[in-house]
This record gives sequence, C-alpha cells and structure tokens, in this order.
Amino acid sequence: MKQWVCETCGYNMIGEQPEHCPFCGADRDHFISWEQAEKTYRVCAYPVNADVTQLISEPRLGLEHAAYRVETKQGTVWIDCPSAFNRTLEPVQAILFTHPHFMGASNQYRELWQATVYLHALDAENPLAKPFPVDKRFSDDFVFAGIEAYHIGGHTPGFTLYIYQDVLFICDYAFPPGSSMRLNPFGPERETRQGAQIILKLIKSRPLKTVCGYNYCCDFKPWLDDFRRLVD
Repeated sequence: MKQWVCETCGYNMIGEQPEHCPFCGADRDHFISWEQAEKTYRVCAYPVNADVTQLISEPRLGLEHAAYRVETKQGTVWIDCPSAFNRTLEPVQAILFTHPHFMGASNQYRELWQATVYLHALDAENPLAKPFPVDKRFSDDFVFAGIEAYHIGGHTPGFTLYIYQDVLFICDYAFPPGSSMRLNPFGPERETRQGAQIILKLIKSRPLKTVCGYNYCCDFKPWLDDFRRLVD
C-alpha cells in the first residue's frame, strides 16, 4: 500500500503521492513514505493519570495532534490517532475521532488490530477524511466503554468532544492553555463561538480534573476560567 506522511504537518496521504499536502500545502519534497516514518518516528507514551496516556511522536512530527490511550473496564480505546505507524504499540479495540483534520495512520492501525473507527457522519464527508475507512459514522451523542461523546460542531461540522471519568478531551477547539487561549481560528467563527457556549454549559458543572488538548494536558479549573473568558 502506498502511503505518505507530510513532515511539515504530520498528515497521512493514502495512494499516489500528490504534488502538495492536502492539509498544509507543503510540496512533495516534505513527504516521506510510511515505512520511513515508522523507522524515524517513535510514538511515545506520557502518563496523564492512571487510566489515560498521551501519545505523540518523537521527534515531533510537524503539527501532529496528540492521541490519547484510555484504559476502560471494557477495553482499551484511542481518542484520535498518531500520525506515525508503530506496529509495536499495544492494540486498541476502537479509535474515536474528535474531527477529521488528522486521521493519522488510523487506516493502518485499524487493519493491524481490526479496530473500529468512529467519526461523526458530517465530518466523514470532509475530503480529508474520505480516503480513510470509517466503521461507525455516528450522528448522535453516545457512550462507548464509559467514554461519553458529545457532538459540538463549530470548528468542524461534526466536531465531537469526549469525557472519561474526570478527564475532558477537547483536542484543538481552544488553545493554548493560559491567558493567551483562543478559540480555533480555522473554521467558521460564529459557529465555533456557538459551539464554545455549548461546551461551557456541558462542562461547567462536571467534576472534571484534567483537560487533554491537541498538544497539551493541564488542570481543568484554570483551563475553565480561561475558556469562560472566551465565551462570556
């Protein structure tokens, strides 16, 4: 199978090598084959708590979004997916996506482990997602293995956040943590702000302790203060 990885942003391209990266626009001189990526980049694990681990490539693979491994009583699940394919990783039964911008090497992990890939039906129509197999195109909120999924929209039409116990998985809806936090500017501004209001109503009374973002983990309370400032 032909598959290419953009070292500028970490986007995976399935099939013939294009002239430019569909995500960031980098030219093909910045692409490597998936085999080269597997040799060059190690997907490393950083504990978040007893049940959650952050997965991200070392060295950093461009703008790659972190993925998160969640150990549930019903089995192990990923939220989002690493850009590099490392077949030595421990298998998971499902990959739950927040949105379609970084599907990573999910097609390869899916084939290796027979994992089930979840993506909101609206985001499955995104041209970036169409080359990737999606097994469950959901349209409603749901719970899988104790992980709660909430469709928010905004940044992308199908953007979905996840909550497991006291951890919020927000990906890149708002970043970075701290006083410079902003809502993701790469999407419709009005809809993204409306989605942020939905998020605030959903989480403000939850007993959350940790926020897992696309390249950060932080305490929930100060994160909520900064997020509330964006919405109020």
